[in-house]
Amino acid sequence: MPQGRIRANGIDFAYLEAGPADGPLALFLHGYPDSATTWEHQLPAFAAAGYRAIAPWLRGYPPTEIPPKGAFYDRATLAVDVAELIRALSPNKPCVLIGQDWGAAIGYGVLAAFPQLVSRAALLAVPHPAQVKGTLKRSPKHALRSFHWFLFQLPWLPEWLCARNHYAFLERLWDLWSPDFHDHAHVAEIRRAFATPGANAASLAYYRAMFRKGKADPALAEVRARLEALITVPTRVLMGGADMRREMLEPQRRYFTADYEWAVVPDTGHFLHREAPETVNALLLDWLGRA
Repeated sequence: MPQGRIRANGIDFAYLEAGPADGPLALFLHGYPDSATTWEHQLPAFAAAGYRAIAPWLRGYPPTEIPPKGAFYDRATLAVDVAELIRALSPNKPCVLIGQDWGAAIGYGVLAAFPQLVSRAALLAVPHPAQVKGTLKRSPKHALRSFHWFLFQLPWLPEWLCARNHYAFLERLWDLWSPDFHDHAHVAEIRRAFATPGANAASLAYYRAMFRKGKADPALAEVRARLEALITVPTRVLMGGADMRREMLEPQRRYFTADYEWAVVPDTGHFLHREAPETVNALLLDWLGRA
């Protein structure tokens, strides 16, 4: 699949691309621990539907540039990354946006802060950040499900734990979150990428910026405030049937003023787009094609 590079928000991004160069942009955002190749089953399907389908490696995920030590990874910075990617790749027309895991978490922020850049969205496997925050305070089982968020706040230990035995911990996370699905070849590729100097620390910086105000770019205070706005972009959220986070999908309706739908994909876990690609592709293309 062809690769390209583009500069946005001061970062040199690498991306995968499929479909006609003049097609409407469909931008795919991956999660953790993952890479742009996670969308290998979606990009050809969207290309066949006439989209210019592009999946970038996110900030700090090689072959995208790993920023120097001290760079920001807060949600406002990540939302600006995506906004600038959209502006660079589709300067005259809004895109459709698809995100999974961290890609979904970033996507909610883009929809709130930059609604003019996205016509429709589909987000997978992660509920709205405000819904997650409220649920974690009330539900021990959901706090346990997100144990890695808290583990990754520790100094040095997460870097060591993730890296030991050639990044075997990353495969353990895949097995934990999608227990009936074994994607060994894809995860082996991810483990090799995380061994790139700086990549492991960059991926953990996303989580540390979630809880530490000092890790948020002070220059983006206005964007950060907009992240909390109600979402005016039509959005569908998909969740695996084995993922307990599906319980949050109906309550989070209050964060949307535009059309909002949610659906559960049976017999899948966290990585539903890889576990049931034909089903997920049909749900994505149906929703995003409703212009």
